[in-house]
Amino acid sequence: MEWLGPQEWAAVALSLKVSFWAMLASLPFGLLVAYALARWRFPGRQMLNGLVHLPLILPPVVTGYLLLMTFSPRAPIGQALEVLGLSIAFRWTGAALAAAIMGFPLMVRAMRLSIEAVDPRLEEAAATLGASRAKVFLTITLPLILPGVLTGSILAFAKAMGEFGATITFVSNIPGQTQTLPSAIYAFLQVPGGESSALRLVAISIAVAMSALLLSEWLSRRVAARLVA
Repeated sequence: MEWLGPQEWAAVALSLKVSFWAMLASLPFGLLVAYALARWRFPGRQMLNGLVHLPLILPPVVTGYLLLMTFSPRAPIGQALEVLGLSIAFRWTGAALAAAIMGFPLMVRAMRLSIEAVDPRLEEAAATLGASRAKVFLTITLPLILPGVLTGSILAFAKAMGEFGATITFVSNIPGQTQTLPSAIYAFLQVPGGESSALRLVAISIAVAMSALLLSEWLSRRVAARLVA
């Protein structure tokens, strides 16, 4: 007898898929925003910082509702995407978008703290030797902030795995299509006899979250040790 049923396996697999793509798609934007907040001074910087962290303080349902109003087939942006053959609302891609937005603040914060810990004089010294900004970033800044990049990415992945409110509001709870791990737990708790299935998925959620945190710490220490050596 299998430990997980087909619906449970589907929810776990979809959650891993959604979390991976949410983290991967967020990574370049997170790095750019973190660098801008840490190094640049420009009008609207505090507004950008507030917008980045807004998903942390807004109810997740509000975030999901705003996404639904923006990307639903009846909204202008949603209609434009439909013409291009891109459908986001009520699809796994929409779940990935919602998860990416909810995990984005954690990713940016970890990266920003790492960038701020780098002595700007190291970057300035490389620039005075003729290195371009891109080369300075790739050869000096990026290796030094790599622990923060890894930590932010893993935290965003773990947040995406646990995202519920924004996801269920934006893409609903369709088994096999948009039913992620938290949504499946909620669904099983609504039916008689579903407690055992919900408990198994809760155990998986805890295991994934703890593994992500431990992996984040281990990778950060390994990278930091190599940089010191």
